[in-house]
Amino acid sequence: MKGNAHSYNSAAEYNPTELLICTASRLMQDNTTAFIGTGIPMLAASLAQRLHAPNLVAIFEFGGTGAILDQLPMAVGEQNTFHRALAASGICDIVETAQRGFIEYGFLGGAQIDPYGNLNSTVIGDYNNPKVRLPGSGGGNDVGSHCWQTIAIIRHDKKRFVERLDFVTTPGYLSGPGARERAGLPPGTGPFRVVTNLAVMGYHPISKRMMLMALQPGITVEDVHSNTAFNLLVADEVEHNPPPTTQELKLLREEVDRDKLYI
Repeated sequence: MKGNAHSYNSAAEYNPTELLICTASRLMQDNTTAFIGTGIPMLAASLAQRLHAPNLVAIFEFGGTGAILDQLPMAVGEQNTFHRALAASGICDIVETAQRGFIEYGFLGGAQIDPYGNLNSTVIGDYNNPKVRLPGSGGGNDVGSHCWQTIAIIRHDKKRFVERLDFVTTPGYLSGPGARERAGLPPGTGPFRVVTNLAVMGYHPISKRMMLMALQPGITVEDVHSNTAFNLLVADEVEHNPPPTTQELKLLREEVDRDKLYI
């Protein structure tokens, strides 16, 4: 992952949430469509529209398509997800849009992720007698099933990066090469990146296993391995992400999340 054209201020103070937002924002490309969820993806999309992706078409689960994120929505069905939008429809239309192959990127979260990018947002523990009952799929399964490429945003520790999920809510590469296609999911779709407070991961093109690609500031490969409960592949060249710029932090704090809803 390459830095943008702005000068980087390594001395700037930022918190882990701000680092996640800025890293995710840099992955959002201009003139693309992106399925945006609540929280960090919304902040990242708003920041991207202000900095490098003014033509990013943000798509929300409850029907907002192409909103200009001048004010931060509080949820995916809130009025600001329709602000100056290209279209206002509904959840069935949005899911069908993904099924037809018109949404390039989907941003996801979850309580657990495995080596193939499968996500769990349903339960921790046994399904019938869980330790924790989580919110469930929402639109997550649809995003993971039908968007061309998905980007998971998740905090990095061994409880979240696990060898085997307690429940598969959202499909990644399932059990490995060819598994998505055998399950009837569209060929060519699947996980693209995982953004964490420690690193950015991609997936090996053949084995489809998660692979370390870039480190966050001050983090080592050993730090990432020690916080991952499975064998994480490592790219031949591991890049180093620059820290958030002064401009990114200023926009994030003063314009994107001026009411401090998330940061």
